[in-house]
Amino acid sequence: MNEFTEEQIKRYSRHIILQEVGGEGQQKLLSSKVLCIGAGGLGSPIIQYLAAAGVGTIGIVDDDVVELSNLQRQVIHGGNSGIPKVESAKYFVKKLNPDVDVITHNERINPDNISDIINDYDIVVDGSDNFATRYLVNDACVLGKKPLSHGSIFRFEGYVTTILPDEGPCYRCLFEHAPPAGMVPSCQEAGVIGVLPGIIGVIQATEVVKYLLGLGDLLVGRMIYYDALNMSFDEIKIRKNPSCPVCGQNSKIKSIKYENYQDTQLCTY
Repeated sequence: MNEFTEEQIKRYSRHIILQEVGGEGQQKLLSSKVLCIGAGGLGSPIIQYLAAAGVGTIGIVDDDVVELSNLQRQVIHGGNSGIPKVESAKYFVKKLNPDVDVITHNERINPDNISDIINDYDIVVDGSDNFATRYLVNDACVLGKKPLSHGSIFRFEGYVTTILPDEGPCYRCLFEHAPPAGMVPSCQEAGVIGVLPGIIGVIQATEVVKYLLGLGDLLVGRMIYYDALNMSFDEIKIRKNPSCPVCGQNSKIKSIKYENYQDTQLCTY
């Protein structure tokens, strides 16, 4: 086990004194690799808190640039309008915690590159904002046996669930097919209260840290639903669907290469 520097002992002291974490747990975090799909509203708190916790390698996938309209909720980007989000996020992380290695993927995720991208990481966190990308990420993670934290927000509501392939239901068990085009408005069309992605993203980051440390009960087979207007949290049970096309007993999706994931643009709230 590597020795901590004096600066690291001070930086991670609140983790180290936790009996459930300790020095060994902090070393696990420092040696872990997490991939964040999106550096927008959800990606911002996810990246921020994983970096602060000392997750040693954070990969960030996003092909967008920072715009002024992002800054109401995408809090890691500061005044970096006009530059790629992955570069803005990397700059933020390196200022926050120089221990963290940031790998930037300034590209649109698609069926041709996703398997290679997720392969090197311990867990994937999905912060995307369109159905095609969500299904693509889910299917690639299930087929690749890669743990996945999924979060979604809409106006004043959001939810989080954790997907462990072979242990619980996946995104398609919950929503087998995307709704018809135009039925669900995008963030740009419907709006979102600025603090909402912070709450949902922090829950996702919490699940990731718990997974990496092997602590507590994950949201496997469960969904936490949050209503900001009523300030309420509800837990919804999710069952594995035996007929799920990707993780069911007679799954139809054997490879993402042969699926039609239309419009996998990486919108990020």
